[in-house]
Amino acid sequence: MTSSSLEETEQLAAWLAMRAEAGTVIGLDGDLGAGKTAFSKQFAQHLGVNGVVNSPTFTIIKEYEGRLPLYHMDVYRLSVDEADELGLDEYFFGEGVCLVEWSSLITELMPERYLHIHLETTGEAHRNITLTSLGEPYGEWCRDLNEKWGSMNEQQ
Repeated sequence: MTSSSLEETEQLAAWLAMRAEAGTVIGLDGDLGAGKTAFSKQFAQHLGVNGVVNSPTFTIIKEYEGRLPLYHMDVYRLSVDEADELGLDEYFFGEGVCLVEWSSLITELMPERYLHIHLETTGEAHRNITLTSLGEPYGEWCRDLNEKWGSMNEQQ
């Protein structure tokens, strides 16, 4: 799918946040500056998190309270072994929602079922967004989004 503005990307984040439930895991990847943290902020806002949401680059994980607990992780500076030693994978099976920036760096630790989002910058505000579902309910989400987003892109 293609997003031509921050508002369109926020619509995606809002749509996903509304469907999130305990145990939801979303991996985010893309180049530096592609919008992973911006997406995470929008997702958090629509999950009911109040206050400032910023990148956990140096703290590795930040926890927030919203409709569900939100665990926002940035594993850019970690090896798989370091992430494993920190027990990050234990969050994947908890009562909250996990957003994992740079998830492709710890693929071995990611759960069998999760939604992977790849953001690619194609212009100042334009992004190609690729969603890959690994198991349900994420397959259903992708099918629903394909219908919804396809019609949104056609209306422009």
